[in-house]
Amino acid sequence: MPSLRIYVGTMTGTAEMVAQEIEDRLGGEGIACETQSMDGLDATAFTAGETYLICTSTYGQGDVPDNAQQFFTSLETERPDLTGVGFGLFGLGDRTYRETFCFGPKRFQTLLTELGARLIGEPVYHDASAGTMAEEVAGEWVIGWLDSWRAEQVPPRCAAALPR
Repeated sequence: MPSLRIYVGTMTGTAEMVAQEIEDRLGGEGIACETQSMDGLDATAFTAGETYLICTSTYGQGDVPDNAQQFFTSLETERPDLTGVGFGLFGLGDRTYRETFCFGPKRFQTLLTELGARLIGEPVYHDASAGTMAEEVAGEWVIGWLDSWRAEQVPPRCAAALPR
């Protein structure tokens, strides 16, 4: 059974609820998931050949949440080679803060791609002021994201040996 890990950055717990919905939906599709808070994570948290979902909010003036600060700083400082790592992104923000809308998730996206990780599917930047429930949006999004992920899981075809 394929598996993936969901890393959660949150201040109020909304991202945790979103991650739980994503985990439940993926479980229903036969995907084993493990949700983990970003507390205590560092630059060694990613493994080549694995896929991760980043579910994080924005806090303050466009910062990553407090529980994600150490993780983000470790990635920035140590700059590990994340070639071979895939990730999806569900970001939470509020458009009433136009200048910094979803900057926390966008900062993660930028940093991870700079380090060589590959973004799978389209990221989501949920707007808390839009009147939609983040968990419902996430539940719908992840099913489409799953198609993108599965498309990348197809092993490459072996080329036939050419006669000498």
